[in-house]
This record gives sequence, structure tokens and C-alpha cells, in this order.
Amino acid sequence: MTRVEISSEVLLQLLELLAAGAGSERLAEVAVAARASGELSEGQLGELGAAAGLALRIQHTLAEHRRREAELTALFDTASDLARLSDPDAVLRSIVRRARTLLGVDVSYLSLNDEAAGKTYVRVTDGSVSALFQQVVLGMGDGLGGLVAQTARPYATADYFADERFRHTSPIDTGVQDEGLTAILGVPLAIGSKVIGVLFASDRKPREFTAGEVALLSSLADHAAIALDSAHLLDETRRAAAELNAANSTMRRAEDAHDRLMDLVLRGGQLAEVAAAVADVLHGDLAVYDAEGAELARSGVAPELDLRAVALSRTSGRAVSTEDTWVCAVQAGQELLGSLVLGGRPGLAGADRALFERAGVVTALLLMLRRSVAQAEDEVRGELLTDLLTAPDRNPAALLARGRRLAVDLSAPHTVLIAHAEGVSRRRLAAAAARHAELVGVHAEQVVALAVGDDPGLLARKVSAALRSTMDCAVTVGAAGPVSGPAALAEAHAEAARCVGTLLALGRPGEGASMADLGFLGMVLGEHADLAAYVASTLGPVLDYDVRRGTDLLGTLRAYFSCGANLTRAKDELHVHVNTVVQRLDRIASLLGDDWQSPERALELQLALRLHRLRP
Repeated sequence: MTRVEISSEVLLQLLELLAAGAGSERLAEVAVAARASGELSEGQLGELGAAAGLALRIQHTLAEHRRREAELTALFDTASDLARLSDPDAVLRSIVRRARTLLGVDVSYLSLNDEAAGKTYVRVTDGSVSALFQQVVLGMGDGLGGLVAQTARPYATADYFADERFRHTSPIDTGVQDEGLTAILGVPLAIGSKVIGVLFASDRKPREFTAGEVALLSSLADHAAIALDSAHLLDETRRAAAELNAANSTMRRAEDAHDRLMDLVLRGGQLAEVAAAVADVLHGDLAVYDAEGAELARSGVAPELDLRAVALSRTSGRAVSTEDTWVCAVQAGQELLGSLVLGGRPGLAGADRALFERAGVVTALLLMLRRSVAQAEDEVRGELLTDLLTAPDRNPAALLARGRRLAVDLSAPHTVLIAHAEGVSRRRLAAAAARHAELVGVHAEQVVALAVGDDPGLLARKVSAALRSTMDCAVTVGAAGPVSGPAALAEAHAEAARCVGTLLALGRPGEGASMADLGFLGMVLGEHADLAAYVASTLGPVLDYDVRRGTDLLGTLRAYFSCGANLTRAKDELHVHVNTVVQRLDRIASLLGDDWQSPERALELQLALRLHRLRP
């Protein structure tokens, strides 16, 4: 079909709009205006519509990238502000403003408890237009904020006025209605187990807040609570400096440690640097563990992890002591990210304990940032893997260049692995496989990995065993290669997929192999094998007979072999009389020849039956 060229001026206009960051409405107007002008043929209008659609997709992709970049920038700016500010009011304004930016909501606000008066009042707002809402005073336990403060857990509602989980009062509902709010998310602002307020994010339209948004706002609230605590502690220490000279030294050390930790965060420091800094300040041995108890970093001799102490610290929100160590849970909201364990300090009180707990918050922030970076990198690697396997010939040079940017040399020999596990998230399986490969992703609902290794079968068995230990379930791994270059890698991927399918069809889940390990079956299923021709040459007379007569001799043959050539068991599986089985086998013999039950023919027939079941 001949393509119809459209005006280069129209295409240039679309490109200029994309470069200027125009919205989807402006892009759509180009096609509408061109159609209204009547100067283009139907073919040109069709091409223009396709070009406009492509421009809209590009605009959406650019918008997504800008959104992710803005979120990461806002998170770093938040850490910078909190590290720089010491005035409580300035800290609160920074917190609320960043919360609104991070979640992209209409209004964000923060309430603080006045225990003496038994009231809660809105201290700071951002995006609010209602004076009534800004001045509302809540009774302790009223509204969604009261529920958050009572339970010390985040709560979200997509429709505030329709939600009956919390106690509605006239002053609160009137203020919320005057502000026009509908969806509200609230997370506790807590110091240890004490809730001092609530941080809110709200929209003027219905909205479901995601788990990631809840965790992000909770992390910000926890960091904010520590920042407020630090600001108040700094004020109190300064007022008492003239009377308590010893407190001056402690405070300076706490400030130095806090600045040192925050500098690590702002510089993008590693967990090992945090562990070294905290161990140096507290004069002990420190180790950082993840949520599963695996060691992430250490300074000195790694203290032993007590999981019961971690659970207790997570519940109380404070560092807890064991017989020989201090343990602090690292968490973002209700999500456990890991733990800090300090050894060599049987006594830890006052500012040192607060510093240890503050180190837990800094560690949580680093782990959240590392997770965000890892997710972004996983997306880039997944896109490269998809392009490599779906269009290896489109632009091989560009694929090689993209691989080099990810420290993966696609021109070097690689073995392609495909991992399969029943009842396991593919993303979780891919994350585990990443420890054994240079490039891992999910493609066509399969976990695909590129690894370095000369023996694909041996590599597949090693990876299968390692993943079985990590995932605690059977993981089947098929391998092909090693090969070099995009086109060869795509072909190896297809062979690895056939290898996995064959292992599963043969009833060998949890094993690792390459086609060479499957013997004769591997030769049949190897590259360029004609499976249809093999099945037809072996089972063709039976298949043709079933098609002509509407019978199922193939099913009888399969049942006969599966029952070990036992007529009694075969007739029970087929639910027919034994004479019927004999008659059907006689018919099969007339079609296939009298030697069809000889060992060689029986092997070929059973192999063909397996292959026939594998075919789509």
C-alpha cells in the first residue's frame, strides 16, 4: 500500500508543540485544523491522524518522566530543608508544602495536639482557600485525624462524607465542606509511641491513595517529627546552656552527628557510610539489616540480630535493648524496611538513644531513595530487554549503546535464561534472579535474564538451585547460548523458552537445563526443528483417522502408554470395556503397523504424543 505524504509544515508544527511542552489539547487541534481546512486528501488526513496520535503518546511519555523527576527532586529538597531549618514554624511550613508537592494534592495541612486543652488544631495549611477550615478546632478523637491519632496508623478515605469509620462532628464537617475537600489521607506525626499530630493530604475530588503514597507521606511525617523534636530540643538546650555546661557538649555532639548524617543523605551516601558514622559517634559496633534479616552494611563486629527485639521496637517506635545490644526498627509508616543493631554499648540513654533512633530515620530515607532509584533502573533495563527481544534488527547499534550505558556489553557472549515458578510474583522472581545475571526483566510474561557463562546447562542448574533456595519453591530454568549480538540473543531467547516449556511438559519442574541436556528431545526441539512435521510423520495416520471418523484413537493411545501398556488400567482411565480398548488398539495397529509397540517405535510415539500436547 502506497503511503501518502503529509505536509512537512504540519509535522513541523507538531514537533514544535512537543518541544514547547504543549498539552494534548493543543496537539489534537493541529489535526482538527488541518481537517477543517479541506486542503488534505483522505489519505493525508489518515497519515496526519497517525502522526498526531504518535505525538500524543510522546507527550504522555515526556509528562511521566517529568513527574518522576519532580518527585525525586522534591524528596531531596525536603531532606535539604529539614536539615537546614531549626525554627519549628519554618519546619512545619516546609513539611506541609513538600507533602502537597510530593503527592500532587489540592490541599495539605498539619494538625498538632494540645494535650492540656484536650484539643487538636490546624497549625499549618498549604493550598487552602477557606478561612473557616484554617481555624477549625477539633476535639481529641474526632474526625479522620482523631482516628489516626488514636490508632497511630495511617487512614485514607476516597469520600470523606460517606465514610462512617470515624466520628463526624459539625465543626469538622462544616470546615471540610467549606474547603470543598472529598478525599483525605492522614498519617500520624509521632515521636516514639506518642502521637503529637497528624499530617494530611487531600483532594477536592474522589481519589484512591496508593500504598506507595501512604508510605511516602508516612516517611515524611516520621522525618518531620524527628526534625521538630530536634528543633525543640535545640531550643531547650540553648536556654539551659548557661546552667548545664555538660549539656552543651552533648548537644554539640548531637548536632554534629545530625549534620553528619544529613550530609550523607544529601550527598547520596551509602549505608556503609551511615553505619560508620553512627558507630563512630556512639563508640560501638553497628550493623544494618534488611526486613528479612540479611546484613546490608556494618561497622566493626556485626552484632547479632534479635528479631523479637525488632518487632518490639517496631511496635513501640523506640530503640529497645537486649542483653548485649540496642535495636532500632527502620520503618516508613507501618512498613518495616530493616533494622539497626548497636553493640558494645550496654547503656544508651538521653541524647545518645535519640541519636540512635534518628539514625534509624535517616536509614529509612536512604532505603526509600535507593528503592526509588532501583525501580527507575529496573524500568530502563526492562525496556532495553523488551526492545532487544522484540525488534533486534531494527537498530542493533542503538541497542548495543543502550546496553553499554547500563554496563552490559551485548556484543560479548551471553547465555539467555528463562525462569518459571508457579504461584510466585514475576517481579519478585526477577528481583531474585538479578543477583545471578547482568540484565534481568519480565518479557512476554516470562522472567528473562542475560548472564555470562560458557555452559548454559550448568548455569541453568546453578541458577535454578539458587532461586529455589531464595524463593522457597521449585524454579524451572531453561537456557540457551552463549551467543553475541541482538539478533542471536533473540533467537537464543526463543530456544530457552522452548526448553522451559519442554521441562514442564516432561514433568520436570524445578530443574535447570539447556536443549543439549534433553538428549533426543532437545535435538527435536532445538533451533529450526520442524515439530509439526515430526508429529505428522509419527502420528499422522491416527490423527487423520480421528479427523475423518470423529473418533479419539489419539486419546486411547495416550492413555495406554500413560498406564504402562496395562489394558485393565487403561480401560478404567478411559471408562470403557476392556474389549473396546483392545478393538481400538487393533485399529491403531492397522494404522501404524504391527511393530508400533516395539521399544523404538513406542519411544517415538510417546515423544510425538508429548510434542502434540506442547503444540498451541
